[in-house]
Amino acid sequence: MQNLGDKIRSQRRRLGLTLDALSAHSGISKPYLSLIERGKVLNPPSDDKLRRLEQALGFDVSQLLAIAQIQRTPTDVRAVLQHLLQKKREETGSGNADAPAGGGAAIDLDAAYLTGALREIVEQRAQNVQTIPVGTVPIINKVSAGYPREFTDLDYPRGVADAYMTCPDLSDPSAFAARVCGDSMQPKYREGDVVVFSPAMYPRSGDDCFVRFEDGQTTFKRVFFENDETGKPALRLQPRNEKYRPQITPAEKVTGLYKAMYRLEKVEE
Repeated sequence: MQNLGDKIRSQRRRLGLTLDALSAHSGISKPYLSLIERGKVLNPPSDDKLRRLEQALGFDVSQLLAIAQIQRTPTDVRAVLQHLLQKKREETGSGNADAPAGGGAAIDLDAAYLTGALREIVEQRAQNVQTIPVGTVPIINKVSAGYPREFTDLDYPRGVADAYMTCPDLSDPSAFAARVCGDSMQPKYREGDVVVFSPAMYPRSGDDCFVRFEDGQTTFKRVFFENDETGKPALRLQPRNEKYRPQITPAEKVTGLYKAMYRLEKVEE
């Protein structure tokens, strides 16, 4: 099965489109399209961009979205699904009769996902999965309080994270937390602090936000909504630490903006 970038490039070439033409049809920048096709983005594009690509390239509705969902599934979760599918085949005898016993048969997990073969076993086991309590927030990684750095993104399955924290007053089910690294947001935020971000809260100019760029990089900054020198919408990413300069970035280059809601401070010894 082709990955997302290969599939987009193959279809573009089949239609005789250049990257410039696809950019014009989809409204997605040429450099970002090139990164997608070459597999250089850490995470699949947003659903909105994928829908635009589906329309521009003549794909069936949700065809690219389904592939992206597969790619967003972490390796450990895929391993669990692979095990469940193998077990299901052994129980029903639907596997290859010539395959060796004990799960030696190769299984195309991506194809099983796309055809819906996994739905039944997932639904059968859903009632046995422990529910994550309301107000429990996954700590998914670190966020750079400095210049943009690569990050694993927010596309983690609900309830899957390395660590968790309790935040009872927060009702946003998509809320997540990240540890601060760097000193550009001092003195309000120090390295090691854990900050909770809420995708459900609309950020206002001057709010501290987790910022995700279209190339997959992120940063943590105070955000101001402005216009650049040509009059186009832009964001001024302002460090709180006065020794760092602000960064002006076009609004179209930002794919995620999540407001900081809570902070768990690191106590000095």
